[in-house]
Amino acid sequence: MDTRRALLDALEDGPVSGPALAAELDVSRAAVWKAVEALREEGFAVESTGAGYAAPAEPAYCAAGIEFGLDAPYEVEYHDAVPSTNDRARELAADGAADVAVVADEQTGGRGRLDREWVAPSGGVWLSVVTRPTVSPARAPLFTLAAAVATVDACREVGVDAHIKWPNDVLVGGDGAGGAAGDADRSGRGGRKLAGILTEMEGEADRVSWLVVGVGVNANVDPDALPADATSLRAETGGDVDRRRFAATLLERVAALAQTADRSDRILAAWRERASTLGRRVRVETPMGVVTGTAVDVESPGALVIDTGDGTRRVHAGDCEHLRDADG
Repeated sequence: MDTRRALLDALEDGPVSGPALAAELDVSRAAVWKAVEALREEGFAVESTGAGYAAPAEPAYCAAGIEFGLDAPYEVEYHDAVPSTNDRARELAADGAADVAVVADEQTGGRGRLDREWVAPSGGVWLSVVTRPTVSPARAPLFTLAAAVATVDACREVGVDAHIKWPNDVLVGGDGAGGAAGDADRSGRGGRKLAGILTEMEGEADRVSWLVVGVGVNANVDPDALPADATSLRAETGGDVDRRRFAATLLERVAALAQTADRSDRILAAWRERASTLGRRVRVETPMGVVTGTAVDVESPGALVIDTGDGTRRVHAGDCEHLRDADG
């Protein structure tokens, strides 16, 4: 473990003196001082007290701030602005990196599924995780489901009753849980979009070489800066959320679920519990045509099972629209 991360771990237990840190980490006092100054330069304002160095009462939204107390095996790379956290994560993956979370305050060239534009202004939680799971490419969609579950859990922890629309939209209101009373949705979206997920990978026939899971959450963003059918945590809660704690919760849930990717039943069960698509009439545009019916289940590694009235269809990819009961 490097001196920087070891210092963050030591600060979790309260103030600690420079000599004690040097002895605990088996480094010189000069190395401790350099590590403290480096954390301050990152934005993690280590305080000097009579009892020694102490963590800031409210850590900033920065790499060290997110890593402080993080119960997940990720190193955080933070940017004030970056074209795309997924693109940066892909660069790191190509260089051999693993277990790195790229986090940005703003994305200037964000994109969603099918290369659609993704508005990602300052104040959001935009992050991408690079991993190298020991699974076959066929199981990669499970990581998208796991990321959706993790995102919903992080949203619910700050008081926003979010839900999932197949395969990877995190919404509020509409025909799912949450939202204001009488909140109607006739767009087919299924609610106001709060977050989205984009998973990319490279691999061979029998194994994944690397996997990048990108999550974009409209956190402390004004609705005026978002598309008309989108919302934000700020809009739903009436105030700003602690993005540092939110990002840490999200990463911790992703890490915990990723460990069970070889047992898809746990991920699928968690996804079903948080989904608003199941039990709804849906219309899914797939590369092979349109499938309409009632969504009855999701099966490994993420296929939506639709009862068309003439049998069941399993859809592995497509654009899903929630229909009102009277819609054909």
